[in-house]
Amino acid sequence: MVGKRHASEEISAKLAQADELAARGKTQREISKALGVSVMTYHRWKNMLKPSRSSADSVREEIQGRSSAPGDASSADKIKQLELENAQLRRLVTDMLLEKLKYEEELRSRREMRLRHPDGG
Repeated sequence: MVGKRHASEEISAKLAQADELAARGKTQREISKALGVSVMTYHRWKNMLKPSRSSADSVREEIQGRSSAPGDASSADKIKQLELENAQLRRLVTDMLLEKLKYEEELRSRREMRLRHPDGG
């Protein structure tokens, strides 16, 4: 199946729309659906415009550059927002690890039960 080709102006407009949706907290799936493209196409478009250095480095430099200005409230807000997001992600990872351990323990107990009580006996 051949996909639709988009003009560069259309891609730029859709990426600007995607930035607005991302700022409102929309997920990548919701953004790609609103743009009328697949998630993979959305990622491909974002990577076409990505600068050579990593985004983490650019965010870090931006925060350090802003924090050097005394009394700049936006940098403090950005840092607080990033710390909050970091704490939420840590909680998610912890929950996932606990769930994984629960499943592994259940699997281990099922294997032990099967070894103790073979069905073909």
